[in-house]
Amino acid sequence: MPERTVTVASTSGLHARPAAMFVKAAAAQPVPVKLRIGDGPAADARSILAVLALRVEHGTAVTLSTGTEDGPAAHEALNTLADLLSRDLDAEPANG
Repeated sequence: MPERTVTVASTSGLHARPAAMFVKAAAAQPVPVKLRIGDGPAADARSILAVLALRVEHGTAVTLSTGTEDGPAAHEALNTLADLLSRDLDAEPANG
């Protein structure tokens, strides 16, 4: 099961706008991705309510996984989403 752990860089964590940007990017991936904090329950990264319910704050280490999906598409999805989370989305333009 492919996984990537990344520290959330957005100053507001995954709340409001950064969460919406992340969920939109997750929904565009060819494989489903889950998001979790530590050993906690995994949330569907394509669900804004599930992502917000995790209450991810700035500096929190989160783990992205594709469950049973493997292969190039799964790894690319994790890389894309990990890159997004490692940036301060609060500081980026709305269309960026």
